[in-house]
Amino acid sequence: MSQFTSQVVLITGAAGNLGRAVAQAFAEQGARLALLDRDQMVLQEMRDALPKDTEAATWLVDLLDADSVKDVVQAIFTHFGQIDVLANIAGGFTMGPPVQDVADRDWELMMNLNARSAFYVCRAVLPGMIQQGGGRIINVSARAALAGRARMAPYCASKAAVLTLTESLAEENKPQNINVNCILPGTIDTPQNRTDMPDADFSQWVAPAALADVVLFLASTAGRCVTGAAIPVYGKG
Repeated sequence: MSQFTSQVVLITGAAGNLGRAVAQAFAEQGARLALLDRDQMVLQEMRDALPKDTEAATWLVDLLDADSVKDVVQAIFTHFGQIDVLANIAGGFTMGPPVQDVADRDWELMMNLNARSAFYVCRAVLPGMIQQGGGRIINVSARAALAGRARMAPYCASKAAVLTLTESLAEENKPQNINVNCILPGTIDTPQNRTDMPDADFSQWVAPAALADVVLFLASTAGRCVTGAAIPVYGKG
């Protein structure tokens, strides 16, 4: 029997490429899944692709609406009775112009998709985790959080915010038996990235399934002494 059997894993961005891989990995280990996204059709398709014996429920949510996030998290606690693992997978990426030409809406887009969404979900989940006596939170930052890059300032800054948020959450919640870590992917091997960068060497990129393995490690008993870490998962690039 897997250590994740009977555990409840909340996955945001569950219908995306990495979200699907994480959901599949936890499902194969017998976890019960709370799957969050904003596209019902795609969310249901990925739910149907999981192993038939997977206990999973789906919720539509706008992660930028604090009240909606709070309501959905409460519904998950009511439905399952617990949330043992939060995998904050939702996020986004866009290139852009130099900083002097960045529009307010483009700055806010990256900050909202990456930092604000993670903050809202962590804030909503933590009271229940504290009450139940512990849990694991895994956020998705990025390699770009460690050093600013040209024409990527909003993205780099938003992912750096996720990393720092992770560190603060880890320090605050050590006494609560809640481990909080983040992963730092390099370029993820997705259909979208292959289309956008057709001349790249895809073999150097990180497979979503490989990232999912790291998420599972951080949620497992093997990762019980790891908190406040930013784990690089760069592939061969």
